[in-house]
Amino acid sequence: MWWRGLVGLVALAVGALWIGQGIGTVHGSFMTGHSEWTVIGALLAAFGLAMLAWAVHHWRTAA
Repeated sequence: MWWRGLVGLVALAVGALWIGQGIGTVHGSFMTGHSEWTVIGALLAAFGLAMLAWAVHHWRTAA
């Protein structure tokens, strides 16, 4: 289903943003420089990658 890929892309993008804010490279938020957001972002990005892998697997087996 296409929604798996969309959820995966959004989760990956938001996770990458949170990683950047957690390590201090993206400024302008209360999350900037707080290392817990790096961990949360990494977990969200990993979830996004898993959703993308699931979507690709589904698209390949359905075709």
